[in-house]
Amino acid sequence: MSVASFASNVSVVPFDRYRSAPAAGGRQVPAGEDRMVGSSLKFRRVLVQVETVAPTDSAVLFNGESGTGKELIARAIHDLSPRRNAPFVKLNCAAIPAGLLESELFGHERGAYTGAVAQSVGRFQLANGGTLFLDEIGDLPLELQPKLLRVLQEQEFERLGGTRTIRVNVRIVAATNQDLTAMVRERQFRADLYYRLNVFPIKLPPLRERSEDIPALVKHFVRKFAARMKKSLETIPAEVMEVLKLHDWPGNVRELQNFVERAVIMSAGGELRPPLDELEQLTTFKSPSAVRTLAEAERGHIMEALRAARWVVGGPGGAASSLGLSRTTLIYRMRKLGIMRGQVTAVS
Repeated sequence: MSVASFASNVSVVPFDRYRSAPAAGGRQVPAGEDRMVGSSLKFRRVLVQVETVAPTDSAVLFNGESGTGKELIARAIHDLSPRRNAPFVKLNCAAIPAGLLESELFGHERGAYTGAVAQSVGRFQLANGGTLFLDEIGDLPLELQPKLLRVLQEQEFERLGGTRTIRVNVRIVAATNQDLTAMVRERQFRADLYYRLNVFPIKLPPLRERSEDIPALVKHFVRKFAARMKKSLETIPAEVMEVLKLHDWPGNVRELQNFVERAVIMSAGGELRPPLDELEQLTTFKSPSAVRTLAEAERGHIMEALRAARWVVGGPGGAASSLGLSRTTLIYRMRKLGIMRGQVTAVS
């Protein structure tokens, strides 16, 4: 089906869980409260790609900013695939300390390390027969990448501290908001693993590139949260919707959802009255006349965090923790921005 014909048949598409019975025309009927909504051309292109790759066992690699809905689309691929009745297992590679990530992925045997008092099953074994979604794959430590590559190629691995080979049948869907090709060039990510993951790449557009979807998203979130809070909100003023459409939403759909939830909480009567002054303040700071580039602003922000942490990168009091990043991601950003320990460059 062409993008044009698919787009003509779909205006608002919820993507979460799918009923087992196909709809008219063969497409699965979506259901559930958590959903991706939109009718823009860029969004429809993503849906066409999802429907194309879902029936296969090929690896899929999403690239998109935080908040663009990578996990929801990963679940949609699983739910539209022949594996839909098997497990859908997810792991955020940036959320697990590097020292524990191998055990999380592959499991461990009793006594494999201090504190391993019992055998543990890893995510690959839990996902056997189904789909494993690896979010923030760019944060996977280099030392673990060969073992992941082996599982992708051979569908087998050994638990940490074990010698028995375990065979699995798992489809991989991975996601990142980093430039993996740049990381490959800088030897921060293995080229062979990148090519094995990048069989079917899907670029997820940020919300600012599909602003025509904002009205439908706002209406969807208002209905969702009003129902939860047992409120009756029937009207969204035109001037409110215009401001929401013009905002850049750097946090993408997640930021919009949180803003609408706050607006529903604050609204009384039947009309949505969000705190638009918050958005106007944010817009003011993003004036085109700003002097610093994004890279300069990022560099300054990282330098401030490093100074405050006395150049300690990892650990509970380190700069990575204060910035909300993993240690490996911060080290990668420091190298990319040319930040070296002990610099005293002033932050403008």
